Amino acid sequence: MLSKITVSNAPHISEPLSTRGVMIDVIIGLAPAMAAAAFYFRLRAPILIATCVISCLVTEWLCNLIRKKPNSLDDCSAVVTGIILALSLPPALPVWAAVIGSAFSIAIGKMVFGGLGSNIFNPAMAGRTFLTVSFGVMMTTWTVPSTIDSEIAQIDPDNKIKSITEQGLVNARTQATPLAWSKQAIKSQNKTDEPLAENYSNALFIHTLTGDTGGCLGETSAIALLVGGIYLLMRRTINFHIPAAVLISAFIFGGIAYMVNPNAYVPPWYHLAGGGMLLCTFFIATDPVTAPLTPKGMWIFGIGVGSITMLIRIVGEYPEGVMFSVLLMNAVTPLIDRLCKRIPAGGKPKTK
Repeated sequence: MLSKITVSNAPHISEPLSTRGVMIDVIIGLAPAMAAAAFYFRLRAPILIATCVISCLVTEWLCNLIRKKPNSLDDCSAVVTGIILALSLPPALPVWAAVIGSAFSIAIGKMVFGGLGSNIFNPAMAGRTFLTVSFGVMMTTWTVPSTIDSEIAQIDPDNKIKSITEQGLVNARTQATPLAWSKQAIKSQNKTDEPLAENYSNALFIHTLTGDTGGCLGETSAIALLVGGIYLLMRRTINFHIPAAVLISAFIFGGIAYMVNPNAYVPPWYHLAGGGMLLCTFFIATDPVTAPLTPKGMWIFGIGVGSITMLIRIVGEYPEGVMFSVLLMNAVTPLIDRLCKRIPAGGKPKTK
């Protein structure tokens, strides 16, 4: 007698792992980034993180109640969505806006498709995109870390550039995020002979490693994100294919631009450490629900995410492109899975 086979939605995880176990591992992996955010942005970090997590949990509970579905909060996926969304938000974002973004992430980005395993797009990035198009000014207003001059509360809204050599590093870092400096250098390449990009990257790169610079809550400290990412790789919660593909493609893309014009474009390692690249690499692009299933598909997906992100950063109008690249590649994931089919158990690959 044949044993019963149970078919369920993604993520398809074999024992001894479970969906809850994977999500708890992700939360642990995000802990260094949350700690860094609390250190650099003080109470704003735990307030926004708690707001997003609670809002995501309440929204999922309400959606299950309305749809008369069993409670799904115990898988901790809503907690992960809330944390990732919070870490991708500006520290000064009002609490009510975080609540709206969290509700959109769960209700529209996840539950409207049927819940975990059925959603097409990464819920956190869907929520951040909604906030960006709805509250553009608030989503691009950056407060400086508390470790910098406490008398300076916000950056210059006009993003006016000042020479680091003349104004000093502190003033430079209170003007814009590192990627905003990079974008300004690109736009100024035809107006000056000064190697703007080189000045900015040399002065600010070390601060993108530690987190002592402006930016979203969880993207400022590259070291914290690397620690969390290495933990997930060691635990085999994520595979190396997507992180490697994202970082390699982004490095190559940024390296080509830098070799073409080093005065206008920052070195490629600056892009890897700056912005949401590492948060995307280890915690967003590796979402088991919205990423391809096969190693070959993961490589294609990761290369797409890294290349599109760099295309937006270097050629586009936005200084950051992570959320757009992830959502675009999420949309083509079903096509990638069709192109890179798994060989069924006991089956053989087709031969010509």
